[in-house]
Amino acid sequence: MKVNLLASVSGVSLLYLLAGLLPVQATPRVEKTQALKLSEKSAVFTTNNSYETSNNNSNKLFGNTELIASSTESKNQDSLSANNQQESTDLTVFASDDSSSPTTSESSSSLAQVTSVSQLSDVQPTDWAFQALQSLVERYGCIAGYPSGVYRGNRAMTRYEFAAGLNACLDRVNELIATATGDLVKKEDLTTLQKLQEEFSAELATLRGRVDSLEARTAELEANQFSTTTKLNGEVIISAIGATGGARGGNDPNIILVNRVRLNLNTSFTGKDLLITGLQAYNFLGGVTGEGSLQNSLGLSSDLLSASSARTSFEPQFPGVDAKTLSGINPNSLQLYKLLYIFPVADKLTLFAGTAAEVSDAFPAITPFYGEGQESISRFASLNPVVRVSGGTSGYGLASAAGFIFQISPQLDLRALYGSANANIPQRGADIQPGVSGTPLGSGVFGGSSVVAAQLTFKPTSSIDIGLNYANSYHEINILGTGLSSSDIGSLVGQGLNLGTPVKLNSVGGTVTWRFSPKIAFSGYGAAFFVDDASGAVDASTTFTSWMVGLHFNDLLKQGNNAGIIFGQPLYRTDASGQAQLAPANTNRAVPYHLEAYYRFKVSDNISITPGAFVLFNPEGNSNNDTTTVGVLRTTFTF
Repeated sequence: MKVNLLASVSGVSLLYLLAGLLPVQATPRVEKTQALKLSEKSAVFTTNNSYETSNNNSNKLFGNTELIASSTESKNQDSLSANNQQESTDLTVFASDDSSSPTTSESSSSLAQVTSVSQLSDVQPTDWAFQALQSLVERYGCIAGYPSGVYRGNRAMTRYEFAAGLNACLDRVNELIATATGDLVKKEDLTTLQKLQEEFSAELATLRGRVDSLEARTAELEANQFSTTTKLNGEVIISAIGATGGARGGNDPNIILVNRVRLNLNTSFTGKDLLITGLQAYNFLGGVTGEGSLQNSLGLSSDLLSASSARTSFEPQFPGVDAKTLSGINPNSLQLYKLLYIFPVADKLTLFAGTAAEVSDAFPAITPFYGEGQESISRFASLNPVVRVSGGTSGYGLASAAGFIFQISPQLDLRALYGSANANIPQRGADIQPGVSGTPLGSGVFGGSSVVAAQLTFKPTSSIDIGLNYANSYHEINILGTGLSSSDIGSLVGQGLNLGTPVKLNSVGGTVTWRFSPKIAFSGYGAAFFVDDASGAVDASTTFTSWMVGLHFNDLLKQGNNAGIIFGQPLYRTDASGQAQLAPANTNRAVPYHLEAYYRFKVSDNISITPGAFVLFNPEGNSNNDTTTVGVLRTTFTF
């Protein structure tokens, strides 16, 4: 019998199915039947080899198989006891008639092939072999029944009938195998594939070389990677700044060239948390007295710490000095300006804490003008002043802070923090001025200058963003801590209100951005600061206000190029009560205004150049000062 290897295995399985892995009892032929009774009692198949394979695909299904008959007395089928019928595993395979068998009117007729086990009237679903018969009939189609529609599963069969039935099943298996493997690859296909391989051998060799080179480079990167958990990014700003105007009687300062370099190490330990470690160096000058700063040269800065409305966006709030201890900082010295850890604790709740942090780290910038190296060129236009209060954007992580981010819904989130400026200083220093110590911002986590700030961010539509800010601050000295105006230092002006007067501030503000087209957005903010004496020795309060409106343009003239036009009022005292005054002596009060325009050229994905200028009308709220123009040419490198 010629069958392939798969057929051999299938044949063994079929035979086991037929025999049930049970002994075979040889019985004499029974009249009117062609059956073989498979019993559990007296005869067995002994198989030396399950199958043999040769090169000509001629396999022997049962290598050397011997049928051993029992010596027990043959019994007629009709005399089988009920107990014998229960113990035997009867399975009759009908194939074809045997001429040597006795014939009757029923057995002499050809056996009918059945296509469903339901065609056999004497086979019931409750029969123990029903599932096996169903599989042989409906899956393999190798079971035949008598013309009368019966199967006679309890009748014996001859060895000839068994062989005929088995052969019919194996023929059917071979047909199924031939059908399933007819679409396999032919020799002609292999020849064509070989020809294609030879024709494109050069291209395949080039591709193989590129893959090998890529694997080698990947292995080198893995061996020399900086860290498996940390990514490094950086920003380098080099800018030329020139100005004209300022206080009357002064000389225009020279054009200066300044730089600021920042390296950020972003580390994640779980894939959801983030540790930010920021290093920076800059060459802006200023120090305690502001000496050497552009604002001081213009005559528009405060006498202490060079606060002014003429400050650029990428300049630190306290250049050249550590505001915590009033110690000097050399140009381009390395500083740790950021150390902050952010980690989720629930689906909607994220916590953060750090020893060098800024309010802007936690609060999203609603205005599109924010971006110290990419967008607006002035400190005034970048953020709402309430975010900057208490050194909230000092430029070197003035505060130790902790807070949370609560995502109320996709359109609404609430963020809040507590920050302390001198959390690492255990004792207040000795006074260097009346009420002003060597640690002017105080000492301890809860004993010095501190701020509690919150922002509610609301997005009613995909094109509108709204941010509402509140801050409550306590300052050991008489400052706002925004760095936006010379009146920031000595916020309460009046008799007996010197720099050593502690103050309490309540600040409120709102920012909105409306993207009324894909490339144009309207943005603006408003803010108010309510400053009160905190010493209890005097009764004084002052109100500051500020507002800004502007248009931001995306992809102006060329994709990737942005521009902005901004107009607004810098911080200005609008009210004073008690011992407080609206302005220092010899000041001709006038509302200050700020007008700014810039255009950012995207040179490449990593380089941009931004020329721009801003004009100050009545700078520092004093009409005695000349209109001042500050021009900036900023080049930014990112990596």
